[in-house]
Amino acid sequence: MRAITVCLVAAAATLGSAVPASATEPASGEVVVFSTEAQPLDVYRDPEGCRQLPTLAHVLANRTDHPVKVYGNPFCVGPSVAVLPDHGIHVPGGAGSFSA
Repeated sequence: MRAITVCLVAAAATLGSAVPASATEPASGEVVVFSTEAQPLDVYRDPEGCRQLPTLAHVLANRTDHPVKVYGNPFCVGPSVAVLPDHGIHVPGGAGSFSA
């Protein structure tokens, strides 16, 4: 878990600050999570609030019009990495989460 948090903090420092999402408009579009070849994609349409990632999550694709924050814990608190619209990121399975 500590290694995941360190990776997220390092990635956040590398990416810099993302374009801030409007506080009044929810994200429009989809967040798509790939876990394994044997499972269908998890699709979150017009996501709002904190969502825990699937146990075997591997890749998150942000297909919304707002940045999505990825966390190394299930509560959407602490260090995060902003994933810009039409971008993706490798994610921690099991204990990770995201918010839009």
